[in-house]
Amino acid sequence: MEKYYVGFDAGTQSVKVVICNERMECVASASKPTTIYYPNPGWVEMDVDEYLRLTKACMKECAEQMRAKGLAVEGIQSIMGDGIICGIAGVDREGHAITPYINYLDSRTARDVQAINAMNLDIWGKETGNAEANCMFPAMFARWFLENSKAFQEKGAKFIHNAPYILAHLAGLSAEEMFIDWGAMSGWGLGYNVYTKEWSKEQLDLLKLDMKYMPKIVKPWDIIGKLTEEAAEETGLPAGIPICAGAGDTMQSMIGSGILEAGHAVDVAGTCSMFCVSTDGIVPELSRKGSGLIFNSGTLPGTYFYWGFIRTGGLALRWYKDNICKKEEDGDYYQDLSAGARAVPVGANGVLFLPYLTGGMGEIANACGCFLNMTMDTDQTVLWRAVLEAIGYDYMEITDIYRGAGVDLSRIAITEGGSRDDLWNQMKSDMLDSKVITFKNAGGAVVINCMFGAYAVEDIHEIKERLEGYLEVKKTYYPEKENTEKYRELYQTQKQLVKQNMGPVFHLLERIRVQNLGENV
Repeated sequence: MEKYYVGFDAGTQSVKVVICNERMECVASASKPTTIYYPNPGWVEMDVDEYLRLTKACMKECAEQMRAKGLAVEGIQSIMGDGIICGIAGVDREGHAITPYINYLDSRTARDVQAINAMNLDIWGKETGNAEANCMFPAMFARWFLENSKAFQEKGAKFIHNAPYILAHLAGLSAEEMFIDWGAMSGWGLGYNVYTKEWSKEQLDLLKLDMKYMPKIVKPWDIIGKLTEEAAEETGLPAGIPICAGAGDTMQSMIGSGILEAGHAVDVAGTCSMFCVSTDGIVPELSRKGSGLIFNSGTLPGTYFYWGFIRTGGLALRWYKDNICKKEEDGDYYQDLSAGARAVPVGANGVLFLPYLTGGMGEIANACGCFLNMTMDTDQTVLWRAVLEAIGYDYMEITDIYRGAGVDLSRIAITEGGSRDDLWNQMKSDMLDSKVITFKNAGGAVVINCMFGAYAVEDIHEIKERLEGYLEVKKTYYPEKENTEKYRELYQTQKQLVKQNMGPVFHLLERIRVQNLGENV
C-alpha cells in the first residue's frame, strides 16, 4: 500500500492542508481563509478554535479528494503541522481556549515593552539572542493575559501556540500534556535559553511568568499522540494516525527555501514579510540593543537565524486589495494590480505609502498607515506600486543592518505567496541590490512538514539529505543598476521623512485617533 503524509500550515491569513505521497508529490490539498478581528486600534485577535475547525475541514476535503482518486486514506502514516511562532492563547485545564489568540500583528503591549527594556538587562541577549523585548513576543502577550484577562486569571493552565493547539486537540490532550517544539519555543522572544532549549527560570521570574504556565519543550518530530476516534470522524481520516509535535512556520519556510546551514539569506514573503539570514549562533553585532532583529533557533539541530520583519508586509497588500480596491473575493487581482504597476516608474510618481497599519515600533511606535503626495493622476496601480515600494524600503533598512555586520547578501531566496509575483521579485532585486531566486517546487512549509512527518515515523532516515535534494531553482532576477541607484536615493528621503519629519505628525494623528476612536494608548 502506498504511504501518505499529512502536512498543514496554520498561517495568519489561511489554513492549508496537503497530503503527499512517498515521493513528496501532492495528492490532495485544501485551504480556507481565517478571520482576523480588530477590537481596538493596534489590537489584533484571532480564534484558535477557528484554526482547529478550519484544519479539520481542510483535512476532510483532502480525504474526500483521495477517495475520489481511488487512493487509500488508510495509507496515511503521520500528521505534522506548523504555525505562527509569535502568537499565543491561554487554555484551561482541559486544554480549551479561554482567551483570544494574539499574534505578532498586535501592538497592545507597547508600554509594557518599554518598561521591560527600561530594566536594561543583559540576560535577554545572552540567553535568547534577543537583546530587547518586542511587542510581538508571546512573552509580552502572556504578561498581558495575566494582568488583564479575568478568564485566564481564574482558569488559566497553559499558554499555547496555534499549531500545538490544533495538534493537541487532534490527539485529545489536556493542558498538562501540551507542548511546544524547540524552534517555536524561540518565538517567545524572551524566557528561554536558545542553546539548551529550556525555559529559563531566571528570565521567567524577571518577567513574572510562572513556569507552570509554560508548555513542555519537545523535538518537532516527536510523536505526541494519535488521532482520536472523534477527530477521525470529523476529518475523514483513520483513527490512530501518529501526530508529530509540529514546528514554527518561519523555521519550515526557511528549510523550504534551501536554508539548511549557516550563511544563507531568505525572504519569507508572507503576511508578516520577514528577511532571514542563517548563522552558527548568536552574532553580537546583530544581537545588540536597537538592531530591531529577532534571533531564533531552527527546526534542525544546531541551526539558528536572525530575521527582520515588516509586521504588516503581506497584510498591507491584502488590505489594499480587499479594503481599497474592494476585491476581497478575487485572489487573482494581485496580478492585475502588478500588471498595471509595471508601467509606473520607480518612485511611484512621487507617492509614498507608510505601511504601519497596526502601528509602528521603537522610535516610531505611534506611527500609522497613510498615503502621501497624491495628485489627480494617482490611480490604483500607482498606489499599488507605492505599497510595494514601502515594504521594500523597510527591507532595505533590515538588509543594511545585515551588511553592516558583514553578512553576504549577494543571493536571496524568496518563498511563500509573494514569490509568485514577477514584478515584486524584480523590485526586491533592484531595491536590495541582490540576485533573487525562486523555486520550482517550493511547496512551502506544508510539503516540508510532510517530509518531517515521514522522518518522525522512520520512513525517511536522513532528513537533511532528503531536504537538500528537494528544491530546484525556477527563476533568477538580477538588479538593474539604474533602478538600484534611484531606490537608494529615495530610501534616504523616505527614512528621513519617517524617522524625523513625521514624528510630530504621528503624535498629532495619534491624538486624533484617541479623540475619535477611543484608542487605548
